[in-house]
Amino acid sequence: MSALADLDVVGKRVFLRCDLNVPLKEGVIKDDGRIRASLPTIQLLLSKGASLVIAAHLGRPKGVAVPELTLAPVAKRLSALLGQEVIFLGEVSSAHMRTAAHSLKAGEILLLENIRFNAAETSKEDSERAAFAKDLADLADVYVGDGFGAVHRKHASVFELPQLLPHAPGLLVSAEVEVLKKLTQNPHRPYGVILGGAKVSDKLKVIENLLGKVDVLAVGGGMAFTFLAALGREVGTSLVETEMIDAVKGLIQSADDKGVKLLLPTDIVVASEFSAQATPTLVSADAIPVDCMGLDIGPISAAAFACEIEKCATVFWNGPMGVFEFPNFAAGTTVIATALTKVSGISVVGGGDSAAAVRALGFADSDFGYISTGGGASLEYLEGKELPGLLALGI
Repeated sequence: MSALADLDVVGKRVFLRCDLNVPLKEGVIKDDGRIRASLPTIQLLLSKGASLVIAAHLGRPKGVAVPELTLAPVAKRLSALLGQEVIFLGEVSSAHMRTAAHSLKAGEILLLENIRFNAAETSKEDSERAAFAKDLADLADVYVGDGFGAVHRKHASVFELPQLLPHAPGLLVSAEVEVLKKLTQNPHRPYGVILGGAKVSDKLKVIENLLGKVDVLAVGGGMAFTFLAALGREVGTSLVETEMIDAVKGLIQSADDKGVKLLLPTDIVVASEFSAQATPTLVSADAIPVDCMGLDIGPISAAAFACEIEKCATVFWNGPMGVFEFPNFAAGTTVIATALTKVSGISVVGGGDSAAAVRALGFADSDFGYISTGGGASLEYLEGKELPGLLALGI
C-alpha cells in the first residue's frame, strides 16, 4: 500500500474518489457529515499543489441522469466549506469530462456530476466498467481513494480505476480501516455491539461473524421484532421478516452456546400507525396489541442496553433503536447515543442512519470515539469480507 504522504502529486491532476452521498430533501442537504469528512484529504492535496478531479455518487440513479440526485448542492456546500470555488461539471460524457479536467490549473477543483449517472460505473459487465475506468484514467495523473462508503462496491471508479494509475488511500479511508481493525483484531474487552435498523437480513452475516467475537450484543430497531417473533411473541403489525425467523432462532441459540449476552427489548413504544403524529403507548414486549406496531424500544430496555454499553471498553453501534425522525419515537436512540458518549474506551458509530441520527438528535461528532462514513462498508468489513475498493488500493 502506498501511503498518501508518499504519492507524488505536486503539479499533477489527482482523481479523488470521495463519498459525498449526503441525505437531501427538496435539494437541501440535511447532514453534511460526509462532505466534512472528505475535507482533510482535499486540503492536504491542495496544499501540495495538486489540482483535483473529484468523483462521487448520490443515491442509486441506475445509470440515468435523475435531476433529484444531482451533485450540484454538494458542489455549493463544498465550495462554502473550503472557501474557494468548486467547478461543477453537470455532464457525464467522457469528452466533456476530459476537456474540463485538462483545463484545470494547480489548486483548482472540479467536481464531476454524479458518477452513477453513467451506467458503466455500476455495470455488472467487467468489460463495460473497464472501458469507463480507462476514460476516467485519462482525466488525471494519479488516483486517491477516499470514498469509504463505496469501497464495498465493485464499481469502475472504485475498483478498476485505481489499478490504472499510481494510487493511494486518502486520509479518511486509512482512518476508517484503522478503526475497524480495532474492532476485529484483539478488541479491548468487554466488547459490545448494538444493532438496530429495519431488517435482520441486512445484518445476518455480520451478526453471525460477531457472535464469535463480542461479549454483548444488543438488538433494537425494526429488526428486534423478528427476534421477538422467533421467541413466539405477538408483535402486532410491527415489521417482521417471517422468512428470517428460523435463521434468527439459530442466532439466538448460537449466542447462548458462545456465552454472548444477547439483549432484546423488554418494553416497546407502540402506535396504531406509522406517523410523527401517532400517539405513543408503552407496552411490555410480550404484550404488543395486534393492531399496533413497535416504533421504538421502551425506557426499561434503553436503560438496560445503556448499562451494558457503559461497562464496555469497545463498542460498535449500527442502526437506530426506533424511528428517530419522529420525536415521539426518538428516546431509545437518544439513550443509546448518550451511553456511547460515556464509554471510556473506543466507541464507534457505524455510519449511515446511525451517524445521521446522532447529529439530528443534537450530538457532536466529538462526543464519540469515531463516526464512520460507511454503514454498508463497515458492516461488510465486520463480516470478514474482502472489499473491492480496499483490495484495489492494496489494503
